[in-house]
Amino acid sequence: MGRAKLTPMAMAVLELLHERPMHPYEMNQLLRERHVENRVNVKPGSLYHTVDRLLADGHIEVVETQREGRRPERTVYALTEQGRDAFVERAVTILRTLAAERPEYATGLASLNDLDKDVALAQLQDRVLLLEVEVAGHAAIRKRLADEQVPEIYWIDWKYTAASCEFELNWTKQLVADIQSGRLEWQHPKRHSHELELIKDDDDKAS
Repeated sequence: MGRAKLTPMAMAVLELLHERPMHPYEMNQLLRERHVENRVNVKPGSLYHTVDRLLADGHIEVVETQREGRRPERTVYALTEQGRDAFVERAVTILRTLAAERPEYATGLASLNDLDKDVALAQLQDRVLLLEVEVAGHAAIRKRLADEQVPEIYWIDWKYTAASCEFELNWTKQLVADIQSGRLEWQHPKRHSHELELIKDDDDKAS
């Protein structure tokens, strides 16, 4: 039986342990400082579960137990040779393989023709506003990284995410413009007059 495929969180943990041995609390802090949430769902529970799994699989090992004052003991983990090999194997596979990623946005775009035009347009305009906030946030992070002179190789993954977000913003702006100008024509007649009321109800529940 082949080894289980390393998850994105497992890859993130092994990536950190390439630098030095560390305990999960430090891992969690570094993952957040480095904005790894752009590619991994960073939650303490999933982090500790991942560490336990990597330990059981022999990819990491316990090298030290630390205690500071009355705080609970902290177990320090290090990368094993097996873990390094598994990391490299998974990394090169990811880099060379075209993954069958299926973004949810594509499903929403496929449904445009079955929505009222005004309803669809309103949602896309809201998406543009949210994307503009994301892009502005990325610009602030990029300035901080540049000011701190962090080598680009350490945040190339974030740079990819930022570029993808900016592309989506520009693409969606063009889509909105095409709808507003009439260049993109609806093939179904206007038949969902109640949709705006449904959306308003959803917004009221969310607020």
